[in-house]
Amino acid sequence: MNATTQQMPNASAKRRVGAETSETRALIIDTAEQVIRDEGYAAASTRRVAMYAGLNPSLVHYYFPTTDDLLLAVFERGAAQSDSMIEGAIATGDPVRALWRFFCDDSRTALSVEYLALAIRRPAIREKVAAHSTAMRNRQVDLFQTVLGEQLASTTRCSPEALSVILAGIGRALFMESALGVTAGHKEAMQWVAAWLDQLLPPPPEPDN
Repeated sequence: MNATTQQMPNASAKRRVGAETSETRALIIDTAEQVIRDEGYAAASTRRVAMYAGLNPSLVHYYFPTTDDLLLAVFERGAAQSDSMIEGAIATGDPVRALWRFFCDDSRTALSVEYLALAIRRPAIREKVAAHSTAMRNRQVDLFQTVLGEQLASTTRCSPEALSVILAGIGRALFMESALGVTAGHKEAMQWVAAWLDQLLPPPPEPDN
């Protein structure tokens, strides 16, 4: 084997990926998330994100060799933010109502719907999305079981698992219909959930002056 052959790189070696603490990497993820919000995940190609970020496409590929790599990074950051918001809700003095407000947060629901569509279309990302969704569901179920206990089943015949699905599902449905301009029944649905929670929970704490 001659010297030239010895110095040739391994063709199967993984391409270098930029540092996770890089400001450029953060800019790329910020831009990709905004494209997803505005135009949907299918529009968030590395070339399109590079154009919106004012970067050379080769620089985006330096940090994210494939579009799946970029979309996964956007999801993972969003998942971490959602986890933090849920933990913040749980830490309040009124965690169940706070969690319901989280489910009705349009800014988070919009991304959640895109992540669901992304997971369906992108097998490489589906496992990550499913694992995070399952972990979130388990955390919510633990909360409902701790706060509501046997009262939930005896009063409504609803399990903590079902309550998690119901609240998240209503929040998602409200967002999806609103995006179509359909709002009939939304106010009434939110009032019904609020009244239902009032039957199960103590009165909400008075706001601080």
